[in-house]
Amino acid sequence: MNRQISLFAQAPQSPDDIDGRTSLAATFDLFADYLRGESKTENTIKSFISDLRLLAEFTGGALPTAELGVSRLERFLQWMETERGVPCSRKTYARRVTTLKVYCRWLYDLDVLAEDPALSIRQRSGPAPLSDVLTDAQVRACIVAAGEFKRGAEQDYRPAFLFRLLLQSGIKKAECGRLRLRDISRGGSEGAELFIRHKARDVYKERRLILDAETMRLLDSYARQYQVEDQLFSCTTRNLEYILTDIGARAKAPFKLSFEVMRWTMALRDYRAGVAEEHIREKLGLSRQSWYETGDKIRRLAELLGPG
Repeated sequence: MNRQISLFAQAPQSPDDIDGRTSLAATFDLFADYLRGESKTENTIKSFISDLRLLAEFTGGALPTAELGVSRLERFLQWMETERGVPCSRKTYARRVTTLKVYCRWLYDLDVLAEDPALSIRQRSGPAPLSDVLTDAQVRACIVAAGEFKRGAEQDYRPAFLFRLLLQSGIKKAECGRLRLRDISRGGSEGAELFIRHKARDVYKERRLILDAETMRLLDSYARQYQVEDQLFSCTTRNLEYILTDIGARAKAPFKLSFEVMRWTMALRDYRAGVAEEHIREKLGLSRQSWYETGDKIRRLAELLGPG
């Protein structure tokens, strides 16, 4: 990609002004603006910029971004941990690695860097604990169990629809509680679509999820049975959590079934099915920063549990 060289390489006014000759220090304010656009808290932004100022202290703030290679980053981390003379906890070390990954990815996405030098840097804070997830056999058992609930003499379609919806979408409990019928469209080119919309720091965000035919069949049966006109679930999210717990108990799941378990189960199933990690990240509504840990946990779950 051809980039126009800024006449003020050391004082870029926008991300488009940044090129390989721009100094590290000159990019920090624009990087902070990027983090605000990603709805990061001011405390997070302050910590990230502080980490980058430490990097600038080690390399010299005038270092051109093009010279930010993997060996320089590794040397910085070694200096910070063992040679700086200031204690560095495992938590602080982990955050600074994350800062480098988010910052370098930002420069890479701007085409400032030809390669992401932080991509190969590994966290050394110890593996995060893995979530419970449903195996394929347990998913099938839960589908059967969800279909056994009754409402009077008929099947109660709410448990079956809720389970299938979460298995497909992996949405959070709060997102589920806010759903309206108008958030689901049948007119998409890939099939029915679910739109998750929310506002964060005066920025409206939306993500689009695909729902399969079986989920839509259950939606229609559920909507007729409960006479849904606007809000998709009229009960509280706590009651929805109880429904999931009851489904798991009927299916003899070895752990408590919850929104969080369903979210991880969806992500793992997509990963095993060959869905691109970037698509899974977007489907979950995660920032690239959050994906570093989440993606690692999904890969470890897949390795631990095998193909299915």
